[in-house]
Order: sequence, then C-alpha cells, then structure tokens
Amino acid sequence: MPGLAEVLHGSFPEHAYPAHTHDTWTVLLVDEGTVRYDLGRHERATTRARVTVLPPHVAHDGRSVEAGGFRKRVLYLDADRIDAERVGPWVDDPDVGDPVLWRAVDRVHRVLAHPGDELAAESGVALLGERLGRRAARLAPAAADRAPGLARRLRELLDARVVEGVTLAEAARVLGADPAYLVRVFRAEVGVPPHRYLVGRRIDAARRALLGGERPADVAARVGFHDQAHLHRHFRRMLGVTPGEYARSA
Repeated sequence: MPGLAEVLHGSFPEHAYPAHTHDTWTVLLVDEGTVRYDLGRHERATTRARVTVLPPHVAHDGRSVEAGGFRKRVLYLDADRIDAERVGPWVDDPDVGDPVLWRAVDRVHRVLAHPGDELAAESGVALLGERLGRRAARLAPAAADRAPGLARRLRELLDARVVEGVTLAEAARVLGADPAYLVRVFRAEVGVPPHRYLVGRRIDAARRALLGGERPADVAARVGFHDQAHLHRHFRRMLGVTPGEYARSA
C-alpha cells in the first residue's frame, strides 16, 4: 500500500526491545500496559490515550513497566510521508495527546483488517501522514536535520550497502575520518553504533521479505546475514520471536 511499509499487532508478555532504529516513521498505539523507552537520550513512557510517533533513523528501545507486558498496534509509515527535515519535534515530544489523531490511527488499523477496503485504508494513511506533517511543521517551521554531515554520510553509506556491508576501515577511508572518531560521532547522533544500525536495516528487510512469503533460509543471505542461524539469532533478539514464527503470524 502506498506510504505504508508494514503493520504490526503484537502482544509482548516479556520481550524487551534492545536499542535499534527503523528506516520508517513508527506510529504506535499501546492498547494494554505501559512501554518505557529511551529516545534522544531521554526516558519516556507511553500511555493508552496517546499516539507515540518515533522518527526514522533515531535509536529507541522498549520494555514493559508492568509485570503482564504490553499489547500494541504499529503503523510503519514510509520515510517520505513526513518531511525528513522535521525530525526534531518528534525527538523532543514523541507522544501526542490528540484524541482526533488517536481515532484516525485506530481507524486505519480497523480498515486494514477488512480486505477490500483498500481505498479507505489508503485515504486514511494519506490523511494521517498529512496530519503528522502539519504538526511537525507547526512546532518547527524551519527545523533542520540534526545529524551533522559525518554521521549522516555514514548512515547514507550503510543504507546503500545493507546487503554487502562495509568494514569500518573502508567507511573511514571513504569518509576521510578516523575510525574511532567515526564510531563515536555516529553513536552520539544516531544512538547506536554503526554495526547495530546495519543489523537493524537487515532485520527490516527480512521482516518485509518474510511477510511477502519468502522462506527464512532464502531470506537470510539475501538481506545480508551469513546464514539462517545468524538471522535467527538477531531476529529473535530484536523481536522476541523466530523468523519462522514471525512469518506464520502474518
């Protein structure tokens, strides 16, 4: 569907997400429990009445506050749905207490549950992206991307080399920077070191391939993991389920 990379409905009785990034906007509703997470070096928590919006390429984690875990619904919107120059407001204030927005997100989820309503779903996604974009523009009409040149250039290099990968030495040579300094700058701006960012991009690609019907054994090498066991280890650490379990849940 145009503008929508993935939808996730999940119940997590125990799983805690490690720090990771997405190449999409994460629009989150928590229906049960409370999720505590770190974003932009600040600890935050979700509430059931609010919509949480996490921008692309900014590291975050997630763990339950309550013993019973949490249940959530997530829309992953393509990065171009909201101006990439408007990241700042969402890092500063990711939780939106707007009942109209909450109902709009909830409606998209409900429409998506009924095949045949593609136009209604596409319209909902388009309007949702527009509404979120207007909020960002209102809060920061002249906001600039926070990532300094070096961190941004390394992110672009990693994005271009997701499957084949890149060594730190090669990245340092291409970007003309000391390797240790490169890691330090990237981690300071993105929130995770370069290798974990690259694993996150590969996990994103694997999720979409699995949802498309591909077998885990075929997906692993195609998205950049050494073998199925390598994919299995990282996938379970990130999502709390195996690639096979994730594929069957689709």
